[in-house]
Amino acid sequence: MTRTPNTPIGVVLLQLGGPDSLESVEPFLYNLFCDPDIIDLPLAFLFRKRLARWISTKRSPKVQELYRTIGGKSPILKLTRRQAQRLEKELNKTIAAGVYIAMRYWHPFTEAAVEEMKRDGVRTAVLLPLYPHYSKSTTGSSVNEWKRILLRNGIDGFDTRVVDEYCDHPLYIKALVRNINFALKRIPEKERSQVHLVFSAHGTPMKLVRDGDPYKNHIERTYLATVKEGNWSLPHHLCFQSKVGPQQWLKPSLDETIQRLAEEKVSHVVVNPIAFVSDHIETLSEINMEAREQAHELGIRHFDMTPALNGNPLFIQALADLVLQKVKS
Repeated sequence: MTRTPNTPIGVVLLQLGGPDSLESVEPFLYNLFCDPDIIDLPLAFLFRKRLARWISTKRSPKVQELYRTIGGKSPILKLTRRQAQRLEKELNKTIAAGVYIAMRYWHPFTEAAVEEMKRDGVRTAVLLPLYPHYSKSTTGSSVNEWKRILLRNGIDGFDTRVVDEYCDHPLYIKALVRNINFALKRIPEKERSQVHLVFSAHGTPMKLVRDGDPYKNHIERTYLATVKEGNWSLPHHLCFQSKVGPQQWLKPSLDETIQRLAEEKVSHVVVNPIAFVSDHIETLSEINMEAREQAHELGIRHFDMTPALNGNPLFIQALADLVLQKVKS
């Protein structure tokens, strides 16, 4: 993106990041499991790096194979750059602003975004997470990293403003509904009444919920607002996916939900990845391949997945509105 010097407002898209090659899978996982907001155990600072090395070494061969099935790398950076370009264009209808990308666990890291913003003369930084639902392990982790980078580099020149969550922002909800309506139109009209809508969100350990993390509540708010806005009069279900490790996680899981629907002789399932705004391994592999295969093996005749929001114009408008609210506050 081309910017003029002394861009007064910088919008920082906070995102997870993803490996850009099969070789980067292991270091990406290492960075993930080295995060103190992910591995949060008593005295974890004594063994976190060794544990992260062990987990990343153990898990990387399997995860590499999953990335191989979706093209050998994560598409998340390409999609985030597209979102950044469209958001910058939308914002510049109203204000002079630049949009920057700060990935948490792989390039471009937060430090690169900070350096670019310094060069561009940014004075006000709006941290905009591409996580609509607040969790300590996502938005919290990215904001903590932002603070660490500024402290480490002795930077105090930004007026930093943070969008904490937007789980029921009207335009975000309309964007989800738009995607689901597209999926329903792919089904013959006479069969649409047979559809069960499955809303799948990334899970979190129950420990986080018990400690007061609002993520579960935010997911439920999105789910209920989407069903109300869609007004489909179809059966609907909320579930969770991507469990890692032996801890108890939010339930029911996606595979448990598909199993139950198959046992109930449901024939048509449309899965909406409700917590993901960019397609990556959790949607392209875990839902669109693994869950699809499970559904077909269990006798579900029609299985479809709505894509993540990606460049959905209503979603871009929602992001722009969130930025404008923060700038005006």
